[in-house]
Amino acid sequence: MKRNIVYSIFLGGLIFILFGFQLPKTSQVEKKFVVVLDAGHGGHDSGNRGNGYKEKEIALNVVLAIGAVLEKDPRFEVVYTRKTDEFIELHERGKIANKANADLFVSVHCNSHRSQAYGTETFVLGLHANDENFNVAKNENSVILLEDNYEANYDGFDPNSPESIIGLTLMQEEYLDQSLTLASFVQNRFKKSLERKSRGVKQAGFVVLHQTYMPSVLIELGFLTNNGEGKYLNSKNGQEQMAKSITTSIVDYKESLDAIYYVAKPKTPEVVNVTAQMDGDKVYEDVIFKVQIAAGSTDIELEPFNFNGLDQLSRIKAGDLYKYYFGSTSNYTLIQELREIAVGKGFDSSFVVAFRNNESIPLTEALKANTSSN
Repeated sequence: MKRNIVYSIFLGGLIFILFGFQLPKTSQVEKKFVVVLDAGHGGHDSGNRGNGYKEKEIALNVVLAIGAVLEKDPRFEVVYTRKTDEFIELHERGKIANKANADLFVSVHCNSHRSQAYGTETFVLGLHANDENFNVAKNENSVILLEDNYEANYDGFDPNSPESIIGLTLMQEEYLDQSLTLASFVQNRFKKSLERKSRGVKQAGFVVLHQTYMPSVLIELGFLTNNGEGKYLNSKNGQEQMAKSITTSIVDYKESLDAIYYVAKPKTPEVVNVTAQMDGDKVYEDVIFKVQIAAGSTDIELEPFNFNGLDQLSRIKAGDLYKYYFGSTSNYTLIQELREIAVGKGFDSSFVVAFRNNESIPLTEALKANTSSN
């Protein structure tokens, strides 16, 4: 009996050593960045049929290609609203994203027009600035009329009524800047990497974006009704290129958030100690650092009175998004000090960004470059 008790204690201790010590490691695992990919339409809803092509098939092929790449990156977790040719109601798509506690929602569609209009455009939720934006949203929202109980699911929402759109915008206001940032990344990548015509970043009232509680964009890959663009989007090569471009934009967006966290996280004694031990200023000769203090769709005059007294201001327009910067230097130590000044002026969410040859690059990439110390 005594021997059994001793053996039990020994066995229990061994189990604790083997498994108990693993617990802290689990708690330290970094949370994956959850991206919900939404292929528009599906099932009995084919989407637009410009030139005989099927929007639902093109959107699904592009989404699956994006997901296949992101799933290989350990930083990401991918959730799909659909992976097959099935009809998913718009309100269910939002629920899928919310249930997954997603960090990002990306909905993929194709456009149509009665003319030979062409080009890509990326939408965030907002009041449509013109009839054209409203018509795009109306076409995408009209899918709710195919649902069995849409009056109850959408609380009386009428996809044909401009007034109904106004109530949609309030829920996404909290994420507008982040949504605009991703939309800008997407459009710039389409234009620069694929040389596609960019119709810009736009705001309109999409039901599917209204249903989500995270930064969200709706991408129109192009016009199936355009003879050349429709053929390109219906091709395997075109779909792979568009998917690659969107994937890169999502990765860039995620890395930009990482850079914000790295630079702007609350001060701790450890951070102060590291700063104090730096040997001189760190200068990156081929890199220019700036402090991004604001971003939005409004063109603001670069005067100190508009930015709480800050000078050394600059601005870049990316699509329909304006980004505002304070300072410009290759000295990383100095740009950190300038960011502290910006925070002191009320720009608490400001962060350091990097440029090489006038092109934006991830901060993590810039910091890997060779430095010289003064």
